Amino acid sequence: MTTFNFEDALKQLQSGKKLTGTEGILTPLIKQLTEAALQAELEQHLQQQDELASNRKNGYTSKTIKTSSGSFELDTPRDRAGTFEPQLVKKHQTKLTDEIDSKILSLFALGMSYKDIQQHISELYALSISDGMISAITDRLIPELKQWQQRPLEAVYPFIWLDAIHYKVKDNGHYVSKAVYTILGVNGQGQKELLGLYVSENEGANYWLTVLTDLHNRGVKDMLIACIDGLKGFPEAIAAIYPNTEVQHCIIHQIRNSLRYVGSKHHKAFMADLKPVYRAVNLIAAESALEALETKWGHLYPVVIKSWRSNWPTLSAYFKYPDYIRKPIYTTNAVEAVHRQFRKLTKTKGGFSSEQALLKLLYAGMMKASERWTMPIANWGQTMAQLSIHFQGRLDGIMKI
Repeated sequence: MTTFNFEDALKQLQSGKKLTGTEGILTPLIKQLTEAALQAELEQHLQQQDELASNRKNGYTSKTIKTSSGSFELDTPRDRAGTFEPQLVKKHQTKLTDEIDSKILSLFALGMSYKDIQQHISELYALSISDGMISAITDRLIPELKQWQQRPLEAVYPFIWLDAIHYKVKDNGHYVSKAVYTILGVNGQGQKELLGLYVSENEGANYWLTVLTDLHNRGVKDMLIACIDGLKGFPEAIAAIYPNTEVQHCIIHQIRNSLRYVGSKHHKAFMADLKPVYRAVNLIAAESALEALETKWGHLYPVVIKSWRSNWPTLSAYFKYPDYIRKPIYTTNAVEAVHRQFRKLTKTKGGFSSEQALLKLLYAGMMKASERWTMPIANWGQTMAQLSIHFQGRLDGIMKI
């Protein structure tokens, strides 16, 4: 066994030798200290046995140990009877600390590819890790993910945003498009909270009904305002579980859908006339602007005007509120910001081997991103005061006076 010499190590460090890595100065020190500790464990084990027992030391078993400062060959002492069970570095243990695993999980949560993770770990720790090792480490998130999906939720959420994003997922040997249903809420303290992620074949009101039922079963008994896109049947699905919830259709989705049916040469002029509708100071002004829009453009684009008319009750819901409430609810931008984060995480992935692999990555990324969701949304005190008037009695359980 080689002996670590502090003075020699200091000279090596001053001469430019690395502190960490396979050839680093710390690696032999860690090896020496670990082997000394294992020797002490064995000697204590032998002393605790019956004095008449013939058990004694019986050489060493070597294995490669990975640490945050590099890897080395560890010589683990053995006993003749085979009863020695080392505790510092157990028989099948190949890593000395959890630091490497934590780093891999952190890089995975940032959306890095396996190749990039391997390169980063190699540069940082001078270690070579396989795809299988990365998968094994990140699979530890799966039980945590399942527990998160089943956790109890608060009874009342003032705001809820619901939207879906699509990914290619392998199913029966073929990659198919599947929808990830995302539910983002604001709790009673004004903080954003990701309530759930669900995967289905495609986006539809029927599956949203399943999602809402699950939220109800997990403790959500009321939601005041639900912000949604223009999916047909969506308001009815919400009403089936939460009949008193106010639905706000996303204005931005409605505008985008409208422009699909307006000739490109008319886009600029049409948008100039549409702006007074959704930027109006109140409902009366908005309806007057909508009348003017229909008068000018109704004969050219009757389908567009009909859509605004038929969806007007849910498109115009936000006009009853002051600006600081209108801003977060008139669009599904809050949940779309979550989806933008998802796209950053998945931009290196063409498809996913399973629904579980997809959810594992999205969960890891959002848990990291949600660490920043500590502050309440702007003007939350005023918002709660307004909501308590509009939804009398429904916030009594969460308002703190």
